Amino acid sequence: MTEIADTIRPLANLLSGDELQAYAQDGIVVPDYRLAPERLAALRETLDRLLRDNPGIRPERLVSAHIEGRNAEGVRGSAEFLALAQDKGIVDRVAQLIGDDVILWGCQIFCKPGGDGLAVPWHQDGQYWPILPLATCTVWIALDDSTTDNGCLRVIPGSHRQRKLHPHRREARDDLVLNQRVLEGCIDEGSEMAIELQAGQMSMHDVYVVHGSHANRSPRRRAGVAIRYMPGTSLFDRSPQHSGASNGYLVDFSSRPLWLLRGRDRTGRNNFQLGHPTHS
Repeated sequence: MTEIADTIRPLANLLSGDELQAYAQDGIVVPDYRLAPERLAALRETLDRLLRDNPGIRPERLVSAHIEGRNAEGVRGSAEFLALAQDKGIVDRVAQLIGDDVILWGCQIFCKPGGDGLAVPWHQDGQYWPILPLATCTVWIALDDSTTDNGCLRVIPGSHRQRKLHPHRREARDDLVLNQRVLEGCIDEGSEMAIELQAGQMSMHDVYVVHGSHANRSPRRRAGVAIRYMPGTSLFDRSPQHSGASNGYLVDFSSRPLWLLRGRDRTGRNNFQLGHPTHS
């Protein structure tokens, strides 16, 4: 608890003291924040275009969706999601949780079609990510209403407090978005909390919190965008062993572009040119 509490502080008109306390206590918070209706509508149109532009990729696996054109991970993305990730109101809130040095390193669409949207097993994000020391705040923005009926995010509140990764086991199943699951007995599944969001709302969760979601068996789509931010005190490790399809789908961390949105890179080792398009 001390490590989290030392990095968070209230700012006027942003995350309130109660919201900061909820994040420290539960590892997740739904802030008093909502996208403007016109922006939400524009992002939904962009998502529809991305779904058309990526017919061979499951809509739950649109990784690096903020990179315009076809990225190194085979997805055709849009700079409109990059603009969303750079939104001052969002970044200000992230800075309250991870500090003034904010690096954008990822953005993924999780879109569960009605009737066959894939499940996400109980997991911790840090199991998959090459960040040293491990630290990330994920902002999950609902582009559709996200409810228990259509497979909303579920979390085990407080499962982040020990600041450690639980053992995971690999599952070779086609009905899961991710292929690693927290071992049975490591968490109290009876304490799970459903994070229901209206379209335009967002949640913010810690890298260690255990979370997942059920399959979408309803007729209604459930789409959201997960934006990943790390503090400037962490290194994005580009070692070759972190890239490939071991997650269940292709990721290329070796050339993943980073954006320094605020402050500075305290490690002095993060590369902010790699993976970005070059201009003559």
